[in-house]
Amino acid sequence: MPFIPHTADDTEAMLAEIGVPDLEALFDEIPAHLRSRPLLHTPSGISEMAMLRLMSARAAEDAAGICFLGAGSYDHHIPSAVWDLAGRGEFMTAYTPYQAEASQGTLQLIYEYQSMMTSLTGLEVSNASVYDGASGLAEAVLMALRSVRKAQSRRVLIAASVHPHYRRAARSIVGNQGVELLDVALGSDGRVDASALPETTDAVALVLQQPNFFGGIEDVDTLTDWAHARGLLVVAVVNPLTLAVLKPPGAWGTRGADIACGDGQPFGIPMSSGGPSFGFICCREALVRQMPGRIIGRTVDLEGRPGYTLTLQAREQHIRRGKATSNICTNQGLLVTAGTIHMSLLGAAGLAAVARASVANTHQLVDRLCRIPGVRVRFAGPYFHECVLALPAPADEVLERLLGHGILGGLALGPYYQDRYPDMSHALLVCATEKRTDDDIARYGAALEACLS
Repeated sequence: MPFIPHTADDTEAMLAEIGVPDLEALFDEIPAHLRSRPLLHTPSGISEMAMLRLMSARAAEDAAGICFLGAGSYDHHIPSAVWDLAGRGEFMTAYTPYQAEASQGTLQLIYEYQSMMTSLTGLEVSNASVYDGASGLAEAVLMALRSVRKAQSRRVLIAASVHPHYRRAARSIVGNQGVELLDVALGSDGRVDASALPETTDAVALVLQQPNFFGGIEDVDTLTDWAHARGLLVVAVVNPLTLAVLKPPGAWGTRGADIACGDGQPFGIPMSSGGPSFGFICCREALVRQMPGRIIGRTVDLEGRPGYTLTLQAREQHIRRGKATSNICTNQGLLVTAGTIHMSLLGAAGLAAVARASVANTHQLVDRLCRIPGVRVRFAGPYFHECVLALPAPADEVLERLLGHGILGGLALGPYYQDRYPDMSHALLVCATEKRTDDDIARYGAALEACLS
């Protein structure tokens, strides 16, 4: 909608109608110390032409070159049709489909999204998204605690191989609710050390990530069965793209995981300096009443025509705050729209092809980089489309040098795991998606050789 400014006469007429002398009088209820002060240091305005020239120059400075960075946000190809369709006014301006009779298109799209997510995760129910993957994990932890009503404990075990940002966000959200997240130790291979798991525990749930933060493949079958044998629920943190080829959480172990969550960024969402994106939660049907967010249902009317409606919406916007399953009310509807279109365009075979190409390119990249003296794979064992390399120099310094070659070389892991592994200052997490070419990989190899020489 175009911006239509009010003229001075318009403003005076409206103020006269409501009986106040000026605009400031509309804010007299706000204490003076809480009101914003003039922006004294804001520079004067410039013309639109000058602004466009300035922003073009700034954009050119932001060009990062070839991307080999992953760690939760991935440089996948996004078909042009995704945002051409998601950007249509019907989707772009729709916020929340409260009125089913006026929102059938949006409701049907969300229903299709839920159907695809349950197919990927192997679980019976999907919600209509949450804010992002990290807050989605916190929501899943709280959901697990609500689901075990007789539990006296407020403790949850969480693998130390879960993304550190996810663990930090989850602790920030659930910590003030009396929930204690206890890290499960890692082995020398960067995976959960099953031998370090206690024989007995009063924890309510176990959180696992597959593939884990290092890109490694966890023994989720053994870990899931261990948890279920002791009465724990299992919360799976997953990259949804990997589920096109990996065993879905609903099939882990004998009974499958109970809840799955993660971030939908690999489905049609650009990296955009880290956001925005959308989170998802799926679960077994027995837990559906504790699921945050919304669920869209499909039915038929009296004439047999299909129709869609909000079936479950236990959020604070709809019911008493104390009864709400979630107090984080942002639903990333537009991004879910893009993700749904992306999944529809690629289909099951297309998503599997993207996943396999990403795995193949990452293994090709690792093979090339490990031919450089002093570079080796840090953790033994299988990995998906990310891998940790040990370098003969501090990783953060190497990354700075690589930027000079037009390479965004990965993520330095020193700040995240130095307390667990003493040599992590030299550890680099690299990723290659289906977009990386043979020439890109060769260029990275040559650049890294130059940086380490």
